[in-house]
Amino acid sequence: MTLVMDSNCAIKELSKQKTNKIRYRTSRDNLSIEFKNMMRLNGEINPTFSNMADGSIITIFDKTPFPINKNDVVCPHFVELKWANGCNFDCAWCYLNGTFRFRSIGKKPYIKDGEKIINHVKNYLDQNELPSILNSGELSDSLVFENTKNALSRIILPLFKSQNKHKLLIVTKSTAINDILSSNSQNICIISFSVNSFEVAKRWEHGSPSPRERIDAAKKLYDLGYTIRMRIDPVVPIENWEKEYCNLIDYMFERVIPERITIGSLRGLQSTINNSKDNSWVEYLDDGSNWGKKISFNKRYAMYKYIIEYLNGAYHYYNIGLCKETVEMWDKLGMNYKNIKCNCML
Repeated sequence: MTLVMDSNCAIKELSKQKTNKIRYRTSRDNLSIEFKNMMRLNGEINPTFSNMADGSIITIFDKTPFPINKNDVVCPHFVELKWANGCNFDCAWCYLNGTFRFRSIGKKPYIKDGEKIINHVKNYLDQNELPSILNSGELSDSLVFENTKNALSRIILPLFKSQNKHKLLIVTKSTAINDILSSNSQNICIISFSVNSFEVAKRWEHGSPSPRERIDAAKKLYDLGYTIRMRIDPVVPIENWEKEYCNLIDYMFERVIPERITIGSLRGLQSTINNSKDNSWVEYLDDGSNWGKKISFNKRYAMYKYIIEYLNGAYHYYNIGLCKETVEMWDKLGMNYKNIKCNCML
């Protein structure tokens, strides 16, 4: 059943149905897949994937509540493939510094049990009849283990190639793409590169390939027919930021036309700020939200407006979404968050 209603009625209906879950098990290995009624941003309520078995490998990202008020953050729920944790890069504002603050090894990368990963992914792909996209880079860089025995391209990608219903989302700052290039997985693989202005990356994205190198890697994939998405995130209002981000966009569009571009601005949970070795970026945060500290509303609006208008005017490009932004910001920019098409969605 699918319901469409206004927000308040939908929330009441959802609360009545919250225990209405659909469960079934495979006879092969007794792993269950769970669906539950969830409300989409457009107000629809329908059965949606929730967890594969214990949810430790594949689960729904539903940490953001349905947005009601103007200051609520908009972030649609998406499917997480939590096969690995951590990252080798040392971006100053990396939220993994806060997320993994209680681990003795911090955000140093590690992979979960390989047998369990394969078992859960196989069962998900077999049992979920609804086409979906699985984000493999929420808690790690998707390509963190490339060129090793634990590479995503060796363990996970072949499982997706055995079917044509679900897609694998690779989210990365890495340029270790050789095994992806040779995998012939254009029909089931979407690669999303996180990029920033050249100066911002130089100051704060330590240890990672330069944005030029990432875009050049994207071009190699793009030329072979892979679907490429770009995340310009986090935008930072450094001196001459207008020129900086125009230069980035120009370099990008000379090489790649992304399927989708998602823009986000600098933000930081308090746990991230507390555990960052380089706090120089925090000076730009002068506004609060229910998703951490942000750049002030007016500055964010000016940056988004400028970048969006440049994409529209210079390249006639309109497939643009916002990441972790408020209802008020979407409205002020004249964008409909209920029809959002951002990085982690099909």
